[in-house]
Amino acid sequence: HAALDEVEKSEGPGALVTTGEGKFYTNGIDLTWMMGEGASHQQEFSREAHRFFLRLLTFPMVTVAAVNGHVFAAGAVAAMAQDFRVMRSDRGFFCLPEVDLKVPFSLGVMRIVKERMESQALHDLVLTGRRIAGEEAVALRIADVTVPEAEVLPKALEMARALCDKDRATLVALKRAMYPDLIAALEAAAR
Repeated sequence: HAALDEVEKSEGPGALVTTGEGKFYTNGIDLTWMMGEGASHQQEFSREAHRFFLRLLTFPMVTVAAVNGHVFAAGAVAAMAQDFRVMRSDRGFFCLPEVDLKVPFSLGVMRIVKERMESQALHDLVLTGRRIAGEEAVALRIADVTVPEAEVLPKALEMARALCDKDRATLVALKRAMYPDLIAALEAAAR
């Protein structure tokens, strides 16, 4: 949230571009920690995760996920909570493995996933935990564009620059109007 606060406080045109390091955009939540040392913090952590997804979804600037590599589980949800997604074409998988991890989606998280993919893709990817590459993610409308690794961040920045002058208050109002039920579910889970 501190990084998002810093971006949000900036003045003038702006956009948010997120990316990962190495061969991963993000694998999401550290389940080993969550089931072990972090077990006593699960409720608090769940509230914070929902708050984070809500913040990405309603961020007062255009957001673009530069998916430079593998994007799994809660990491995939974070990417889907953003306005646009550029995915690597030459390597890296998108995957919602919760069915295999025995971690059901909350209502708020499921609503994010449902907003970003068509019903047949939703059914397939959520119930199978199947991994898909960039081209299929674009075909299923999960990602907006796919490019080779070296072009992921530049393409995301290009998309962000093209939309960075949008009025922040108007963006928030439009995002809230587009997703009222999703936002209500995330707000309820963040309490």
